[in-house]
Amino acid sequence: MRCDVLVIGAGPTGLACAIEAQKIGLKVIILDKGCLVNSLFHYPANMVFFTTPELLEIGDIPFTTAQQKPNREEALEYYRKVTQHYRLDLRQYEWVKTVMGEDGNFSITATDRAGRPHDYRTRKVIVSTGYYDLANQLGIPGEDLPKVSHYYGEPHPYYDTEVLVIGGKNSAAIAALDLWRHGARVTLVHREAQLHHHVKYWIKPDLENRIKAGEIEAYFNSSVQEIAIDHVVLNTPRGPVRLKNDFVLALIGYHPDYDFLRSMGIELSEEQCRPVCDPVSLESNVPGIYVAGVIVAGSRTNEIFIENGRFHGKQIAEDLKNKPSTRPGDPNSTAEE
Repeated sequence: MRCDVLVIGAGPTGLACAIEAQKIGLKVIILDKGCLVNSLFHYPANMVFFTTPELLEIGDIPFTTAQQKPNREEALEYYRKVTQHYRLDLRQYEWVKTVMGEDGNFSITATDRAGRPHDYRTRKVIVSTGYYDLANQLGIPGEDLPKVSHYYGEPHPYYDTEVLVIGGKNSAAIAALDLWRHGARVTLVHREAQLHHHVKYWIKPDLENRIKAGEIEAYFNSSVQEIAIDHVVLNTPRGPVRLKNDFVLALIGYHPDYDFLRSMGIELSEEQCRPVCDPVSLESNVPGIYVAGVIVAGSRTNEIFIENGRFHGKQIAEDLKNKPSTRPGDPNSTAEE
């Protein structure tokens, strides 16, 4: 299968990149190892976005919601409709394994859920793989136990159980409150002296009040030393503490797939693992390969969100218009095939 532009990643930024490239007359294929907006699908079931709907819009398609802020279900429906509206060529559940070749002639191999290989040829590549698939690890004994998760979905399975929530940012704070309100016995552990200053202003006092009231137990300046089948051991300022435990939610953040970026020849900065790229066009040090979305920020994943990453598509499309191999009207384009 041949195309002008192949986008790796079907999140909001990847979709925006595909739409903008398609608008200038290029044939675009999108590959994702999961479903459409896979990261959003794996957000907590009842999640409400912190932002307003117009800041999540892509492709000049209005996003209307029942309330001031959209919820997960509304966002999933919106991005489905955008995909349908633009008739995007989306290949879900195809995991890109290799990107080889050079500018104007890249060869990409992906595998589907059955393990079957699929080969693609493209002139340009846009990498917009996000970071939600790779959780930061604790690196402690017991982290691989089935009772440990780095993602929080919904509270029901944790009713009437002992749950340890690790972390001090929004994800951990929201999960701790949601679990407590649905009948779980919650303990929060955070390595810092207090909740992170990025915790939203309406969430932070709520959690702090639950902690003060003794409804949620909290250990600050503390870390988890070990996870066992029926307990956990914490390192606290008062020494080791052993707690009865049924489940652990390690909500300590996520990171881009640095190895995948390096496999394509993309260089990363030493300190923050930022891909080396032109700040305007977002073309990486590898000619013909662009980066978009949160991966542009490397380990500083709190710098780029849907709200600003959605504009990367326009930046890249503007550059593609001026490239000989993807300039509109180029006789070698595959757009009409």
